[in-house]
Amino acid sequence: MDIIATIRQKLSIQQRRVEAVVSLLDSGATIPFISRYRKEATGSLDEVSIQDIEQSLGRLRELEKRKETVVEAIENAGAMTGELRQRIDQCSDSVTLEDIYLPFKPRRRTRAAIAREKGLEPLAKIIMSRDSGDIDRKARRFVNDTVSSAAEAIEGAGDIIAEWVNENERSRNFVRNRFAREAIISSKVIKGKEEAGGNYSQYFDFSEPLKRCSSHRYLAMRRGENEGILRVSISIDDSETIDRLDSQWTRQAADKTTSEIISKAVADGYRRLLRPSVENETAVSAKTNADSVAIKAFADNVRQLLMAPPLGNKRVLAIDPGFRTGCKIVCLDEQGLLMHNDVIYPTPPRNETREAARKIARLVESYKIDAISIGNGTASRETERFIKGVTFPRSVDVFVVNENGASVYSASKIAREEFPDKDVTVRGAVSIGRRLIDPLAELVKIDPKSIGVGQYQHDVDQTRLKEALDFTVMNCVNSVGVNVNTASPQLLAYVSGIGPALAANIVAYRTEHGDFTSRQQLKKVARLGDKAFEQCAGFLRIPGAENPLDNSAVHPESYHVVEQMARDLKMKVSELISNHDAISRIDLTKYVNETIGLPTLNDIVAELEKPGRDPRKKIAVFEFDPSVKEISDLKPDMELAGIVNNITDFGAFVDIGVHQSGLVHISQMSEKRISSPHDVVSLNQPVKVRVLEVDLDRKRIALTMKGVQQ
Repeated sequence: MDIIATIRQKLSIQQRRVEAVVSLLDSGATIPFISRYRKEATGSLDEVSIQDIEQSLGRLRELEKRKETVVEAIENAGAMTGELRQRIDQCSDSVTLEDIYLPFKPRRRTRAAIAREKGLEPLAKIIMSRDSGDIDRKARRFVNDTVSSAAEAIEGAGDIIAEWVNENERSRNFVRNRFAREAIISSKVIKGKEEAGGNYSQYFDFSEPLKRCSSHRYLAMRRGENEGILRVSISIDDSETIDRLDSQWTRQAADKTTSEIISKAVADGYRRLLRPSVENETAVSAKTNADSVAIKAFADNVRQLLMAPPLGNKRVLAIDPGFRTGCKIVCLDEQGLLMHNDVIYPTPPRNETREAARKIARLVESYKIDAISIGNGTASRETERFIKGVTFPRSVDVFVVNENGASVYSASKIAREEFPDKDVTVRGAVSIGRRLIDPLAELVKIDPKSIGVGQYQHDVDQTRLKEALDFTVMNCVNSVGVNVNTASPQLLAYVSGIGPALAANIVAYRTEHGDFTSRQQLKKVARLGDKAFEQCAGFLRIPGAENPLDNSAVHPESYHVVEQMARDLKMKVSELISNHDAISRIDLTKYVNETIGLPTLNDIVAELEKPGRDPRKKIAVFEFDPSVKEISDLKPDMELAGIVNNITDFGAFVDIGVHQSGLVHISQMSEKRISSPHDVVSLNQPVKVRVLEVDLDRKRIALTMKGVQQ
């Protein structure tokens, strides 16, 4: 099998581009580096396309390893032929390979294996031949010490034929195709589990075509099955399938008796061996597809959360709201370093609002606070109302931020290392404040599964989920760029070519020698060699460096090009940066050579226009409707402002400030038919919604965006 050609055909990407990506990956290049700095080689393929090539390459190389095992097993069995070897060599998917290998696999002690031990395989071959007339007489020849009668001999031969049916590629593909086209997924509640499984009530007696079953419904049913609430099955019309198989296998029968023997064996082979095998295969495939949808939705949500607008280098007072235990407050400097921590009690049961207001106002003045960050958990609305009633000595913006995962961070090893002498409540408040300053830098410290924006994230393949989330975080970090002098080891670890070990070495070097003053200085870090430098340098920023390009996305390998541009314009590089008039006079075609083409030159010019530009949007203050505080305040037809805080494949959840998010079902998101909620909304997006229905007992809120002016 030609792996490059197979990838090209599967992904519809030009062969030279595939070859370039594979060569770069094999040389140790990362996906962010390839997509950003090797556009000439790849034809400007983006990260997603390069990842598709990487994943296809990995699967096909694993398939090649499996082929070696299969070939060796068949050769050891003395069954290899030229035709069989050619089929294996040309095979490009694991299902076909396993079908080829199935007849040669080491066998358990099956009914067919027992029949073979009794010497009945020749009889099975006679039955399947066109001249098998008077089968009873021929079967009597096989009666011996281990076979007591002709009937027993025929039964054993039938077991062998049933196995042949199961192992026949044509039969397996026929049944596989029927499952793909016609399978029905059904779920039934297990008797006696009705009350315990109330959350799955819609699946107590449920069925629909499998190909129309959405990811969230499939995963919900499988979760119910795993919890012992539901019994789930995937089925097709057995009678029709058996009839079709029977016509295939009985065509060569010599007479009616032989035909009946074969028909019985076909039905047995289908029900006992073939159907369970293909049903399981179908279930695995359906689970894989459902996982893919859920993982993509989760990864998209994480990407949007990580790329949320940052406040930037401002001083922040962060509040982790609470009732009985009070509101934990911390004051952070522009870099998110803790300057002060305290507790106030402005909410019930203590209601010490005057004392709390005086303390907050004093802290805002003393620490020159620019903004206040309030977690959106328990007592959030009450705390927000209190803060907005305080008179501050300076202008202060108030933000409510998503605090999901803050408690996970506060109890983590990372938090303990950062704040060994502070308790979990202080650490949690620090996380809430840092999420406002720079969401990306803070959220990389938390397992993405704990951020609270997933859909059945604990039910999907955890290896695939981790790979997808790591890829997402890595792309976000590298698209923004990292200040090497302030970044945490967790943030640095996601930079192209670095990883946890080198990140720790960079921080250790920084601690011992002070801030980095140039990118070249990175080469002095232990174990950061030329290859790692090539991969990471363009994504690391050094504000205030002697060479201004060290604080840009221009890669050091291209500095000479910028220097030549500046010389041609008779100015310094520092004078060229952000000089729109001078940049507009650059003729890029003069700088094209064998290694640098227009894609890279266009990127360089864009970076010179706005060096170190942040692709994230500007942050904006948002306010909930002050008249709505509890779910009981909601009435149908109310129009409210909200913030999208989770997106699934069936809709979006919107925080409208009542401690319970409402659901905008996908059918209520647009007047037009849409394929995904991501087509309409993104995480943290402010939206206008109208209340459709409120279920106070179940604390469920149905919302719509239809007919609401956004």
